[in-house]
Amino acid sequence: MAVSPGEGARIVRIVIGCDHRGLNLKQSVSRLIAQLGHSCEDVGCYTADSVDYPDIAWKVAEAVTRSACDYGILVCDTGIGMSIAANKVNGVRAALCHDPASGSQARQHNDANILCLAARNNPEVALDTVDAFLTARFEGGRYRRRLNKIKAMEAQNKNIEVLPVHHSNQPPT
Repeated sequence: MAVSPGEGARIVRIVIGCDHRGLNLKQSVSRLIAQLGHSCEDVGCYTADSVDYPDIAWKVAEAVTRSACDYGILVCDTGIGMSIAANKVNGVRAALCHDPASGSQARQHNDANILCLAARNNPEVALDTVDAFLTARFEGGRYRRRLNKIKAMEAQNKNIEVLPVHHSNQPPT
């Protein structure tokens, strides 16, 4: 695990959020972030009462895209819902990572700016994944070309009509 930033090292600004199932892991991750010497803004949830994960994902995604924070971390039971919701915001590159290797690669190859974690996974592995994500750096090069293609897709999304959600057990009307 990484050590606190040394003298002259940059303090990373992190925004963190979870749904009710991710509360315990979020609290552990917040403690790790503080131990590493970084700042951590917690946007909820704060109790085990049920909440809608898209509301929390929006808060984290918005803080990252307006540059109020450098990175975001989202936690829900599987990490899938948070990842889907956060990636609906232009400029977000949320990555669901289950181990330190994927945490590093999310930053190195995809310049991920939000890490999504599954609360149901091993908490020690999750903390190591956070550390790997925060210490990795974007490699640029061919990966920058690919990111530019994603940005072009986001620009095209602004002109696409959003259709209502249909339940999978019901045919579209």
